[in-house]
Amino acid sequence: MKYCEKPILGCKQFSAIILAVVLMAALSTSGSALAKEQVVSRESSQLLGKLSNALAEVAEIARPVVVNISTTSTISEEENPLGDMFNDPFFRHFFGDQGNPGKKRKHKSSALGSGVIVSPDGYILTNDHVVKGADEIKVILFDKREFKGKVVGTDPRTDLAVIKINAKDLPTIKIGDSSKLKTGDIVLAIGNPFGLNQTITMGIVSAVGRSNIGLADFEDFIQTDAPINPGNSGGALVNSDGELVGINTAIYSTSGGYMGIGFSIPSDMAKSVMDSIIKYGKVIRGWMGVSIQNLTPELAKSLGFKETEGALIAGVEGGSPADKAGLKQGDLIVDMNGKKVVDSTSLRNMVAASAPGTKIDIKIIREGKEQTISMTLGEYKEKKVIKKAEYENALKDVTVEELNPSIRERLNLPENLNGVVITGVSADSPAQGLLQANDVIQEVNRHVIQNAQDFEQIVSKIGEHDTVLLLIYREGGSIYLTIKP
Repeated sequence: MKYCEKPILGCKQFSAIILAVVLMAALSTSGSALAKEQVVSRESSQLLGKLSNALAEVAEIARPVVVNISTTSTISEEENPLGDMFNDPFFRHFFGDQGNPGKKRKHKSSALGSGVIVSPDGYILTNDHVVKGADEIKVILFDKREFKGKVVGTDPRTDLAVIKINAKDLPTIKIGDSSKLKTGDIVLAIGNPFGLNQTITMGIVSAVGRSNIGLADFEDFIQTDAPINPGNSGGALVNSDGELVGINTAIYSTSGGYMGIGFSIPSDMAKSVMDSIIKYGKVIRGWMGVSIQNLTPELAKSLGFKETEGALIAGVEGGSPADKAGLKQGDLIVDMNGKKVVDSTSLRNMVAASAPGTKIDIKIIREGKEQTISMTLGEYKEKKVIKKAEYENALKDVTVEELNPSIRERLNLPENLNGVVITGVSADSPAQGLLQANDVIQEVNRHVIQNAQDFEQIVSKIGEHDTVLLLIYREGGSIYLTIKP
C-alpha cells in the first residue's frame, strides 16, 4: 500500500500537520511526566537497599583474605635457526617432528593468580597450576604489603597447593560446608582477574558435583556463573554468610575470557587437602584397592541390576583392604557410611577424603541381594613410572605407567579397561617398531594385567630368549602382538 496517492492536501502539507500533532502530544506527555515524576516504591527501594547492604557486608568480610599471587618461572626453549619452518604443519607432514636443531635459551615468564589466607600465621590456599614450576612467588596482601611466598606442598590430583608467608595476625575467613550448597544459591567470586586486584563478581551456583571435566583426577566441582577470568585462579568463592565455599579454578571458554561457566573446588575437598599438606607436607588419602566404573543402563541390564546408580567393581587388587573384606568383581557399591554412591567419581572422592585407618561400612548389591561390608581403609600410594631396563628380555627398555583417571581422560579409554599404559620404547628395545606410546598392555603371555605390580611380576620371569605374547589396546580396539628378543 502506498500513502498520499490522491491527497486532499499536498504530501508535504499533510506530513507537516502530522508532525505538529506528534510534537504536541510529546510535549503534553513530557509536561505530564515533569509534573508527576516517577519514583521507585518504598518497599522495592528498601528491599534493594537491604540486598545491597548485605552484599557489601559479605564483601567487606571476604576481601581482606584474598591475596594477589605473582610468580616468575624460568623456561627453556630451543632456538631455531630456520625460524618457524619446523613448526609449519606442511613441513611436519613430510618430515615429521624433527625438533628444533638450535641451542637452548632461557627466559623468564611471569604469571598472576590469587590465593586465600587460611590461618593468621600465613598459610595461603591456592591452585597448583598457579605456583607450579615457579622460581619466585610474590604475595601482595589487601593492605598492599608484599611478602615472599614458599610452597609448603602441592596436590596436582586436585589442583590445590598451600604456600606460606612470614607474617602474623593476618585476617582469615570461616571455611563453610560446601556440601550444603544448592543450585541457585547466591555466591561471590573474589580474585585478581587480569591483575585487577580485589575484583568481586556475583552470581549463583549453577550446578554442584561436576566431574569428568578433565581438569584434575579428583573432580567434584561447583559450577557458577559468577564472572571468573584469568587471574581469578586460586581466589575465593564465598556464600551469603561470608564463608569460603570454594576455590576458583577454571573457566569454560572458547575465547579465553568469561562465558558464563566457571568451576570452583568445593571447600570440603580443599580443607581436607590443605589440612593434610600442612600436617604432613603431602596429601594422605584413603585406599580400598578396587577398580571401579559407572553403572550404565546396558551394564545394569546385562548384570541383572535393578539399580540405576552406583559404582561397579571391575577388579579387586590382591591383598588390598577390599580383598580382605571380601569384595568381589561384579559387586555394585551403592552406599558408604550412610552416603549415597551415585557413580564411580563420588565413591573415589569419598574414599580419597577419608584418612588411612578409617573404618567404613559399605552397602553392596551382589546377586540381587543387599549386603553391608565393613573394612578399614589403607593408604593410597602414588603409582610411579616403572622402567624395565634391568630385564634382559623382549620387553627391555619398555616404560609403563599405571592407568589413572587423568590418563583415561586424555586417551579416551573405556572405564572397564585395565592394564598399564606404555609411555616410551627406547630405540634399542626389541619392542621398537611394534609397541608405541599410549598402547595399553592388557595381557602378557595370557596373564591378565591389572596394574604395574602385575606387569613387573610377570615380566621379571620372562627369559632372555623367550618370545612374548601381548594383548594390547590401541586406537579403540584390542590386538595380539608377539615380541621376539
